[in-house]
Amino acid sequence: MPTTTRKKQKQGRDTAVQGTNDSSVVSKVSAAAQGYFHDNFLQHFVCKVARRAPLINRGYYVRWRAVDHCVRRFLQVTENCPKRQILSLGAGFDSLYFRLHADEALFRAVVFEVDFPDVTRRKTALIDSDMTLRRMLDSDLPPPTGPVYVCSGQYRLLGLDIREESQVVEALDAAGLDWAAPTLILSEVVLTYMETQRSDVVISWAAKLLPQSLFVMYEQIHPHDPFGRIMQDHFLKLNSTLHALRQYPDTAAQRRRFLDKGWEQCVCLDMNDFYLGLVPEGERCRVEILEPFDEYEEWHQKCSHYFILTACRGSLMAQAVLTHPPVSPVPSISPSRSPVALSVKTVPVCLEGLGMASTSVSSGQVLLTGGSSRGGRGAVTRVLLRGREGWRSVSVEPSVDLGVRLYHTVTPLPGGGIVVYGGRSSPLNPIRSLFKVTLEPCGPPGPLDSQDQDAVRLSVEQMVCTGHPPPPRWRHTAAIISHKGKDFLFVFGGKNESEAVLGDGHFLCLDQQHWTEIPAEGAAPQGRHSHSACSYQGGVVVFGGLDRRGVPLGDTVVLRPTDRGFSWERIEVQPPPVPRYSHCAHVIGERLVVVGGVWLHSDGVPGVVVIDLSTQSSVEFSLDTASVPWPVMLHSFCSELTDSEEPELLLIGGGGNCFSFGTHFNPQPVTVELRPALG
Repeated sequence: MPTTTRKKQKQGRDTAVQGTNDSSVVSKVSAAAQGYFHDNFLQHFVCKVARRAPLINRGYYVRWRAVDHCVRRFLQVTENCPKRQILSLGAGFDSLYFRLHADEALFRAVVFEVDFPDVTRRKTALIDSDMTLRRMLDSDLPPPTGPVYVCSGQYRLLGLDIREESQVVEALDAAGLDWAAPTLILSEVVLTYMETQRSDVVISWAAKLLPQSLFVMYEQIHPHDPFGRIMQDHFLKLNSTLHALRQYPDTAAQRRRFLDKGWEQCVCLDMNDFYLGLVPEGERCRVEILEPFDEYEEWHQKCSHYFILTACRGSLMAQAVLTHPPVSPVPSISPSRSPVALSVKTVPVCLEGLGMASTSVSSGQVLLTGGSSRGGRGAVTRVLLRGREGWRSVSVEPSVDLGVRLYHTVTPLPGGGIVVYGGRSSPLNPIRSLFKVTLEPCGPPGPLDSQDQDAVRLSVEQMVCTGHPPPPRWRHTAAIISHKGKDFLFVFGGKNESEAVLGDGHFLCLDQQHWTEIPAEGAAPQGRHSHSACSYQGGVVVFGGLDRRGVPLGDTVVLRPTDRGFSWERIEVQPPPVPRYSHCAHVIGERLVVVGGVWLHSDGVPGVVVIDLSTQSSVEFSLDTASVPWPVMLHSFCSELTDSEEPELLLIGGGGNCFSFGTHFNPQPVTVELRPALG
């Protein structure tokens, strides 16, 4: 390739990387404007304030919080030093200096910022044209020259390519950096844009030249799971490849990287560990009520794909290294993993959706209600029909509008029909109505392969129930249980607009349509949402979910019938399954088959865990998705057991908003072969 062509490509990549700064600062301004953190100076670096989605605001909050945590710790440890420094690499339009200066936190400290010359010129122009920013700089020093664009007593802004070590060292020397003074080196999503060989060099020369230093880095990890693949594709489209992911795909590899490059100690935490373990509970509660929020799966996945790292040189800086959470938010578990991977195959039907509910109404018929898709939240009701040529999707028009609803339940009734309960249209609008739905064939009898779009009809009637109904909710469960010869709909858990989790259980007598009370002895499971509950031996078996702290659960609890009512019994499964939520579950004989969901630390998509309720044992099976041409995301999805000769699961919908990288919808249902898991 000619030299001029390579040079143009490099310039194009550099320009694309610089563009990530502009997007980032707008998102930080949005988070600050909504009260996630206090920063009066970011707004001076954008032309117009734009409000981002709550998920984006939370994501930039946890980034800001992690970096601020490390910076404040460094300043605390070095407060008695005669001189200390912050060296921010690829600083972009960060307002760190101005914020710390306003807080009077820079006593005997100097902030050095380095970025591409084009970015630095733009930042200098913004500072020069803004009285608020300009008056925070003293003008006693000589005018800046060479790569130094702003030169103040406590602030130096340099325009350099940090990949050029000799130029950086020479320019920092000239700008007054004291190589022997305690120094914090800050890199927020910077080094990963470089070829890994070059970023390794930066890490090495920082360790070599700064004997009393703390390196703080915030970057991405886990490139190979579905979220990671979409994340990588996003940056590839921006011409900003994330190079470090290939060689350093997880926190362990990043830690080894720094220790191998001359750093004495290194602690690396993913953002779930940081947020749940090192952000005080009161602060988390403050943040979590700032905006209506119902994107837990996307939030935890975002946090599992970013890390905060501190590495140190020198005994003083060892005190500033991140501490591990005093108690791990998710206990370390060593599950029993089968070497067998369960085969996953696509079903040639175009059907997508998040937050739908499903149920098998008869052989080869699956009803799907609610959810959202590329077209937004909709009230479309579908039926999946299986005939001789396979599955097909049919839209049906119910006799009564079921409305827009997500994260609701549809429960088949013993005598026929389905109960549609709960859900929401938005995080501020729970659905209160309760419907009974009957699926009826329509038209002359014929093969289900017929393309007649009126093959089925939905008869819908609103149920008017007496008694005291439960508070409205979504992300709950509803299952059929039996008591003294009568069938009840048992509703448990969930959340609503005022409660982060619900832990109450409610009984609806189906023949009388009356909400009643039935005594349930024993210790009830803690409140949760996004769990599973399956009918089992006249009662129900509950598994997993998300607790009040926002931590996944891995417990198995059975509500068993007794002479007086019911009794809760905890099943101590060994080895314990990996905690998860937003999964689906089915009872097959004495086995609870759990598929998909979200967990916090393990790589990849949760596969299938089979819990033997009689032996109280579990085995985890991974999923072989090699034959599926797109990333399979198994949360906010539906699952049904098929009645084919080979036992299998039919998984429908699923996906999620992958932070700022785009929304992914599984475009087709998939099947999971169960025979290897069931033996």
